[in-house]
Order: sequence, then C-alpha cells, then structure tokens
Amino acid sequence: MTEQTSTNAQEVNTTYNRLKVDAESAGYDLNPDVDFARELVAGLLVNEKRYGYQACPCRLASGIKPDDLDIICPCDYRDADLLDYGTCYCGLYVSKAVMDGEKKTAPIPERGARVAVGTKPKTKKAHAVRAQLPLPIWRCRVCGYLCAREQPPETCPTCKAKRDRFERFL
Repeated sequence: MTEQTSTNAQEVNTTYNRLKVDAESAGYDLNPDVDFARELVAGLLVNEKRYGYQACPCRLASGIKPDDLDIICPCDYRDADLLDYGTCYCGLYVSKAVMDGEKKTAPIPERGARVAVGTKPKTKKAHAVRAQLPLPIWRCRVCGYLCAREQPPETCPTCKAKRDRFERFL
C-alpha cells in the first residue's frame, strides 16, 4: 500500500467516523453497507479537494459554492428523500426502516431543478413582520432548524451544517 493510498484510506475512515457520530447525534443513520458508505465519503473528499466543499458525489457540482449550496452534504433534499424513499439520493443516509431491514433501498429520482431559495420577503406583509422583530430569524436549509439572532450560528446544532447553509427566514 502506498503512502498516498494509506493517507487517503485514513482520511476516509476519519471522515466516515465523524459523519457517523454527527449523524447519530442528530437522529440520522448512515448506510449500513459500510464499504458503500466509505466509497461515498471518498467521493465527498475528492469534491472537497476539487471545489473546497463536500458536494454530493452523485451530482454534478458547478464548482461555484453559492450555486451548489443545495448539494453540499448533507444536501437540502436529504430529509424529503429519506421520508419518501428511505434513502437520500446518493444513499449515504438511510431511514430507520432501512436500518431495521423493513425497507429496501432503490434508486430515487433527482428532486428537480436546483434553484437557490431566496431570502427576501415577497410581500408587504412579510416586510411588516420582519420590521417588527427585534432579531432576524435564520433557517437551516438542511434540517429546518430556526434561530433568532444577529447572525446564523457557525454550525447548525441539529444537523451540523455550516453557517453558509443558513438563509434569512424572517
């Protein structure tokens, strides 16, 4: 085994273990096929080296982070995919039913065109509500966590998504 292969395997194992702990602490499960899950983690690491962020290895990233925020792992579609199909698009995350062997995984469709969610209020009423709040409300685009503060948190306390995955909700 070459030094680079060993380092990559070590990096994959370290990242896999961190993702597993983070997922479980937030109530999620990684795919029980550990070899498959580690292959996906290796793809995340390749994309991190390529783009500077862990874009889903099963989707085509643009390399422009603001355009790819919806597909940075964990992606914006994970929870809906878990609910509807028992697995996320790439298969890294699975539902409890899949973990318990009650449901089998199968390929799932892409959630459609990737369009960034706007953060500006679209109605006069939304402007009025925003003006009355003492602090802005921030929403995690991955899990829906809401918080009222001047700036979004560095890391979502629920799903561990980074600050750039938050949008101004109100």
